[in-house]
Amino acid sequence: MEQVNQQNRLCDSDYRFMQIVWEHAPVKSGELAALCEKELGWKKSTTYTVIKKLCEKGFIQNENALVSVLIPREKVQASETEYFVERTFAGSLPGFLTAFLGEKTLSEKEAERLKKLIDEHKG
Repeated sequence: MEQVNQQNRLCDSDYRFMQIVWEHAPVKSGELAALCEKELGWKKSTTYTVIKKLCEKGFIQNENALVSVLIPREKVQASETEYFVERTFAGSLPGFLTAFLGEKTLSEKEAERLKKLIDEHKG
């Protein structure tokens, strides 16, 4: 499986397409075109163009009309999140969490889960 690099980001429409692929892969390209028509309103030609583009970028592969995932959803989400935190909060995770939480309150269970995650990721 490949890594996501900064030059290989997904635009919003490609990300929505990948959501469908992640949900259904491996999936026949014809079935994927039908799913994209139903869920995204795309024509078949648009779907095939995006399949080709994302194969070239290394996100998916299309062998014998069967589309499968090369980069899992979790890696793309992690990369997108890291990019967002770096760009928007100068890499400050506490700054991100402060902005994200805003006026929200955490349940005891959520707070405990976050504490556990922090303990697991301490360097």
